[in-house]
Amino acid sequence: MKYIHLFLLLSASVFSQNDYPKNYFSCPLEIPTQLSGNFGELRPNHFHAGFDYKTQKKEGLNVRAAAEGYVSRIKISTFGYGKAIYITHPNGFTTVYGHLSSLSQKIETYLKAEHYKLKSYEVDLYLKPTDILISKNEIVALSGNTGGSDGPHLHFEIRDSQTEKIINPIFFGLDSEIKDTQKPAITNLFVYPLDENSIINKSKNPFMINLSLQKDGNYNCDKILAKGPIGFGINTYDLSDLSWDRNGVYKVETFLNGKTIYGYQFDTYAFDQMRYINALIDYERYKKTGQRVQKLFMKTPFPLSIINQYEENGILNVSQNTNLNYRIEVSDFNSNKTTITIPIEFSNEEATDTLKVKKTKFFIKSDKEYNFEKGNWSLYVPKGTFYDDFYLNFEQNDNSLLLENENIPVHTNFLISVIDTISSKEDKEKMFIGSIEDKKINFNYTKLKDNTFSTYTKNWGKFSLIKDTVPPTIKIAKSIEGKWISEKKSIEFIIADTLSGIKTYDGYLNGNWILFEYDYKTKKIVHYFDDGIVTEGTNNLKVVVTDNVGNSAIFETQFFRSQIKK
Repeated sequence: MKYIHLFLLLSASVFSQNDYPKNYFSCPLEIPTQLSGNFGELRPNHFHAGFDYKTQKKEGLNVRAAAEGYVSRIKISTFGYGKAIYITHPNGFTTVYGHLSSLSQKIETYLKAEHYKLKSYEVDLYLKPTDILISKNEIVALSGNTGGSDGPHLHFEIRDSQTEKIINPIFFGLDSEIKDTQKPAITNLFVYPLDENSIINKSKNPFMINLSLQKDGNYNCDKILAKGPIGFGINTYDLSDLSWDRNGVYKVETFLNGKTIYGYQFDTYAFDQMRYINALIDYERYKKTGQRVQKLFMKTPFPLSIINQYEENGILNVSQNTNLNYRIEVSDFNSNKTTITIPIEFSNEEATDTLKVKKTKFFIKSDKEYNFEKGNWSLYVPKGTFYDDFYLNFEQNDNSLLLENENIPVHTNFLISVIDTISSKEDKEKMFIGSIEDKKINFNYTKLKDNTFSTYTKNWGKFSLIKDTVPPTIKIAKSIEGKWISEKKSIEFIIADTLSGIKTYDGYLNGNWILFEYDYKTKKIVHYFDDGIVTEGTNNLKVVVTDNVGNSAIFETQFFRSQIKK
């Protein structure tokens, strides 16, 4: 109890401070620090929430608690962070450790009991301060590659325990082992006309500007001739001395005739702001080329807290009798800085490259809501679903719905519905609204009320009502039927489903539920015999896998096992 009172007292005092403790947290790994991803790095539909520590391309490295505290949360998921633990500390912060392969014995013992209590591999557990206490540098897990990881590494975050805002770990002194003397790199510069009257170098379309590298590592470019409101964008990244991974930059700031008109830096933000990355970047260029060009202006303001608010919002209004000097500064946390200087002059020349907009009957204004219907399909768009106004391609044919404008980012879900008065009740129970992409069908969680199917989605494309009557498949690599498998530490299966996808997977040993761990990347489910459910001699195993519309497959076998060590 004394520890808990001290914990609460320290937490209350620290929350009133704005300064971050520099020597409180230690590195969670025992190897030299190298990052494959840093805070704020641009990822699909989100900003990266912490550090990705390299683990020498292997799993199983010791992961140590960055400071004393208690395990406040354990989340086990087949996607996302995979196996993850959260440790809340007395100073008001919580550290997160993701993509783990296994947890320490005392954490694993607690977790295993909850798995069996809830009869589920995927769990999200919130613990009390007295449940599992942790000391600084205690080994809490082994690094891994679970969840949505693309390779072995440790994902590490620091959050404000009360607000749950994520904070750049670099503020806590965790950059001390990251040597960085290199300037950020700027690979491309783009310029954008921002209304129908804007013209830049005789063009009404965005285009790339040639850069000239100077001896000091900064850039100049040729004079730009323009009129009307314009904006700029850059493709940029940062390197450290010990790693060639292209990480995100820390700070971007722009100046017009010496005055700051736009800027952002990756200090802290909330999880509900993550998707605004699609408003920050040139989303159309990203979809077409894979490049994430960061726009240095806000045509339609959006509430992303990393952006510093200025009256101009990064927009330059080029009018007659004006000569403008525009400068972009890109910096890392160690104050290594790269600049681009851009002279701008008014020009009244007409455009030779005109703007091409594909118009349809359906024009969407981002600040309004809409209901569209065609045939037996309907679309509901809530206010604020999109960042900008645009024309939507909304077509219905062959019992399918086509929603097209993949170059437009979607911020929140819209609702798709379809009425089916033909299919039988039994058939409807096996149906869902599927997204069809390159002949592949993707499942969307679908509700059925009376004769109406509906689903919420953020995805464009072709949608159709799909009937799935095919059960999942369950395969074992080598038959164990009637065999002694006393030397095996585990048993594994490959499970798959080609249409609606796997919803649940359960195993039963001699009638008792057993834990199977699932890795969607390899499609494997694994049961470890050290759970203690297996019995001496004869064992009857049953595996049941069910898809998202209720089709089930069952695999049954009998094997023999001895627990007596020779």
